[in-house]
Amino acid sequence: MAHHFANGIPTHLLMWQRVREYAVPPSMIETATARRAAGDWAGACSAARIDVDFDLRAVADRHGTSLAARLRADLRRLAPDLLRWHMPRIAPDGRLRPGLTLTLARYGAFGAAPLSLVVRTPPAWADAGQRMSLAVWEGHGGKAPGSPPHTRPHPHPHPHPHPDRRFRFDLHRHLWDAGGSGDLARRCGADRPPSPPDRSSPAVQGTPWAVARWAAEAESLLRAEGLPPRGAFTVRLGAGRRAVLELVAPDDSHAPTVEPLRKPLPAQEVAALPVLPEAAARTLPDLELLRAGLITAERLHSLVAGSLAAYVPEVAPGLDSASGPGPGPAHGDPHRVECRGEIHRVALRDGVLSAIDHDRATLRREELLVALGGPSLPCLRAIDAVHRTPETLPAVRERLAHGDVSGALAVVTALLGPDAVLRDGPLREELMSAAARRIDHGLFRAGLDAGHPAAGRRPDAADGTAGSGSGTPYANRRPRLDRSTPLLTRRKRTSLARPRNGLSR
Repeated sequence: MAHHFANGIPTHLLMWQRVREYAVPPSMIETATARRAAGDWAGACSAARIDVDFDLRAVADRHGTSLAARLRADLRRLAPDLLRWHMPRIAPDGRLRPGLTLTLARYGAFGAAPLSLVVRTPPAWADAGQRMSLAVWEGHGGKAPGSPPHTRPHPHPHPHPHPDRRFRFDLHRHLWDAGGSGDLARRCGADRPPSPPDRSSPAVQGTPWAVARWAAEAESLLRAEGLPPRGAFTVRLGAGRRAVLELVAPDDSHAPTVEPLRKPLPAQEVAALPVLPEAAARTLPDLELLRAGLITAERLHSLVAGSLAAYVPEVAPGLDSASGPGPGPAHGDPHRVECRGEIHRVALRDGVLSAIDHDRATLRREELLVALGGPSLPCLRAIDAVHRTPETLPAVRERLAHGDVSGALAVVTALLGPDAVLRDGPLREELMSAAARRIDHGLFRAGLDAGHPAAGRRPDAADGTAGSGSGTPYANRRPRLDRSTPLLTRRKRTSLARPRNGLSR
């Protein structure tokens, strides 16, 4: 039986419901799956709007063929549409978390620089299209003299190139590996009945935390970090809030349990503790939506639905497809408009939305009358309203916000016709704004927009302006604080609240 909410549907579930409707359209899943099945992992990434910022040949030259073979095997198992499905998102619109570097897999070798396959999201000012990029991160090992670069030239630096400790998928391959997606039900706790939250614990008040899985996930985390399987770790509970916990057990033959840390630690030591990944700390959104009856298994990703199909509860009456955004209205039937005491039809004719019960001479005469300032026919007013503010405008906005430009244009074409000319209004403004934001993303990828008020300055410029050298742009270097640095930047860099060690987040 699905859960009922006495005070309405939680806000975060409404957000995830919209995300599941618009963020990863079925056409993307179908195309990416077909290309992945054919062995074209790069084509699958392109279908899922993921750019590849490295060269496998350069990786083999720098790190050896065995490591490059492991990387190539992971790329062939990568389901980029499934990765986009599970990527961290932010409220209230459910867009991708900006400026994030998330680890997918780590490749360690003794005596070599640590190598990781990471996925990155652009900063907030350049996140139009909701594109992501795959990259290879070498860690702190540095570059050996004379070794070829494995990354493709990217003149614009990422705001956070270091992999995030809180958001990582290297311990959760079922979230991006097509072959390991069947493990999703066990890892998310779908094979166990939901238990009521323990309100006595401060870590679960009003938040969908998966506390029952913390012990097993923390044990895997400690092993992956090369630490003893019994020890302390932290869980981020919110802005400025985190719980310091530890795994305890009588001996190795007993399953560990999670308990609050008995002895408080200094802030520096707490910052150095392993952080439980967000994917392990919280309940899977799809599982919440299914248990609440806000989505059906048919509307999930095929790999997710295949893993959770055996554990889907009965959908509550009145909360299934009727509560979701659902598909847009059918545009094949004509609109009915009361005009001059009669019911007239407005429908698509010859690729344009037209008033089909008026002849062309009448329409030209009425359009001329409107141009001279006279009143227009109700049929023409209805067409004008559809051009400026259609009923499907919220669906178009959602698709544009999640980068589904083709889906948004398909909705507009089905409504107005392929030959329609958009008129001034909210619909035209949304489409033009989406095009302008995509240009910003292109500038970010090309390195033509510094994105930082002081990032374009060169240290060798005597007059404080950008130099004209032909080498690497100064955007890759940390700007120095001086009089030309903006006041807001100086305050951020000199604030006492800024962490002074590299262990803080």
